[in-house]
Amino acid sequence: MAGVAPVQLSNDTRSVTLTAVYPNPVPEGDAGEFVILNVTAPTPLENYTLTDGEARVALPNRTVEGQIALTTAPNLTRDRTDARILTLDQGLALANGGDRVTLARGGDPVETIRYADAPEGEVATPGREGIRWRPIGATDFPVVAATGESTRAFVFPDGAAVPAETLAGADERILLAGYTLTSVRVRRALVAASRRGVRVRVLVDGSPVGGLTQRSARTLDTLAERGVEVTVLSGDPARYAFHHAKYAVVDGRALVTTENWKPAGTGGHASRGWGVIVGSERIVTALAATFRADASGLDARAWRRYRVERRFEPADGPPANGTFPKRVAPRRFDPERIELLRAPDNAERRVRRLLRNADRTIRIEQVSIGSRRQPFLRATLAAARRGVDVQILLSGAWYVEEENRELVEWLNERAAREDLSLSARLADPNGRFEKIHAKGVIVDDDQVLVGSLNWNNHSARANREVAILIAGEGVAGYFIGVFRADWQGGDWRLPAGLVLAVVLATLGALLVARRFEFGEGGVIEPGSVNRYSR
Repeated sequence: MAGVAPVQLSNDTRSVTLTAVYPNPVPEGDAGEFVILNVTAPTPLENYTLTDGEARVALPNRTVEGQIALTTAPNLTRDRTDARILTLDQGLALANGGDRVTLARGGDPVETIRYADAPEGEVATPGREGIRWRPIGATDFPVVAATGESTRAFVFPDGAAVPAETLAGADERILLAGYTLTSVRVRRALVAASRRGVRVRVLVDGSPVGGLTQRSARTLDTLAERGVEVTVLSGDPARYAFHHAKYAVVDGRALVTTENWKPAGTGGHASRGWGVIVGSERIVTALAATFRADASGLDARAWRRYRVERRFEPADGPPANGTFPKRVAPRRFDPERIELLRAPDNAERRVRRLLRNADRTIRIEQVSIGSRRQPFLRATLAAARRGVDVQILLSGAWYVEEENRELVEWLNERAAREDLSLSARLADPNGRFEKIHAKGVIVDDDQVLVGSLNWNNHSARANREVAILIAGEGVAGYFIGVFRADWQGGDWRLPAGLVLAVVLATLGALLVARRFEFGEGGVIEPGSVNRYSR
């Protein structure tokens, strides 16, 4: 046709690269092995071959472009990659114990991937530091940044009504992701939303530490019976050790917290936690994409099918029912910048950079820290050695008290020995909450991190975690006020009638304006699973 340019075919070997191999599928007999090519321009494959040093396979005489998956089992491969499927008449028998796969053109090598000891259900991709293994279907999301828009900050137990109120305001959609879900208040809000025509989807971990409880099963049963789409992550090949994220996308807002959807957390009956609601379209879109990706993997199971003939564990005690004063009111801010971090994709790298760039203060409020050599703690100690003032507040709850006390003593002894401006202590709730469950960090009094990311390698490298990094003196000042109150513990009293917002406003006026620097962004440590996955 006149006016239509012909397709320009490429014969450049650089247009076709070998980007991944999948040598050890979950099905018996290794059925479903595949190789991924990246083709940057329309290219005929007739002169290309694949070899593993023993067999040589000619590629089909087809002209292709984009991500191409080469396989002899297209039906199995189709569910394991988004690449276009190209069927081979003959495949390579890729060795699980290690192999070398070479792409050649006209007999000349183009690219080679060498690997050893292929984990079951994982894809190998080459990188600067060697082969990288990732579970099939795992995401590789970048850090998403947006200019600041209206953000609401709140803390638990004081602002425990905020999550349910946010869910109650939904008009079109709710995507709720969590580790566990047993909160009656949240369940009722989800059911009510479904009844008024809101599409409600829930995604939780199907195999939390200690097993899924009978209380959890009853909650999920009720939701499914009332029209809520409930999915659990508990299958092979598993992409994450635990789905530990705690967030909700409600219409055009994203709610991210440190707390589980249960009475102790979002119910407001035990834990000190942090939370934010952001309205940035970029952040909300990216978080919704995270939900969809996680809810559609091979390890995702519809609750109705998952629970058939399955036994559930009895609860390890009655649900939390403590009552606490509501001294810290939620507040709205207009921060300068917001970033969405996701583990294992990018969160560890970004948090380490955040700590490395600190030049004045670091304030840490955590359940616990995995070990003395945990990378976040090591970055914090390095900051203290260059003169940054560091405060570390850890939970005194019974299940972490002994190890936290030992770490606090070690940190304070090191600070004294090296003359560091660093101090650590166990929290004394003084009746304002029962235990710390927050995973909060404040850097230079103008950047605050809120989310599910615990300070242990398992959380950063094996779990699905979600966190929000916010820059702005107002929102940081809000959490500084909470941190200082928690730090003072038993010595702290809020005079009757005094609104914390006044204190924070005064604090904000004293903060010095400063510039920000942003960028992109295992082994299970002792106790990291049964304690830190809470």
